[in-house]
Amino acid sequence: MKVLACKDVGANCDFQARGRTVDEVLKKASEHARRDHDIKRVTKDYLYAWRTKIHEE
Repeated sequence: MKVLACKDVGANCDFQARGRTVDEVLKKASEHARRDHDIKRVTKDYLYAWRTKIHEE
């Protein structure tokens, strides 16, 4: 299982996106960012930075 935690990217938040693939994790993280962090547009820069922080659980 692949995991990306908000704390891994500097946010003060306990959310963790989990998925079988990197794309699945990024989709969940993007939805969370829009819904809970008021990020209106998830840019390529966000996705690149987040991708580098995804790790195996």
